[in-house]
Amino acid sequence: METAFIQTPLGVAKIVGDRSGISVISILEEGEITTAIPKVLQEAVQQLQDYFQDKRSNFNFKLNPQGTEFQQKVWQELLNIPFGKTMSYLDLSKKLGDVKAIRAVASANGKNPLWIVVPCHRVIGTDGSLTGYAGGLWRKKWLLEHESPSAQQSLF
Repeated sequence: METAFIQTPLGVAKIVGDRSGISVISILEEGEITTAIPKVLQEAVQQLQDYFQDKRSNFNFKLNPQGTEFQQKVWQELLNIPFGKTMSYLDLSKKLGDVKAIRAVASANGKNPLWIVVPCHRVIGTDGSLTGYAGGLWRKKWLLEHESPSAQQSLF
């Protein structure tokens, strides 16, 4: 596994992967920035940089997240939430076929190992509120405003 650390507007992103794909993208408060990006991580690094520079709204590098079958199913469904849109935990549970699984869906969402790329930040409370985000609600708010199709004062 190779690892790189890049600066983003939200902190230092840690990117981990190999030829099988990117398995982890997480956000840290601080860290030493990688000067020479390993070849297997270069595409992911470039696409993340493009995202933060408003040059990209989707990602197409190979993903290899590790998780249970249920977590994988939830993460796959998160990939279907369009850029600039949100979905409630309840609606996500319905899409997965079990409205009663809302807590399990929320738990799997919280364990998403691929920050931004698998857009768990696009999942909000049924009442439209920002709820639970491992990276901090201020980052979730920033990401949703960054992806907002219209320039607004503030979404939340």
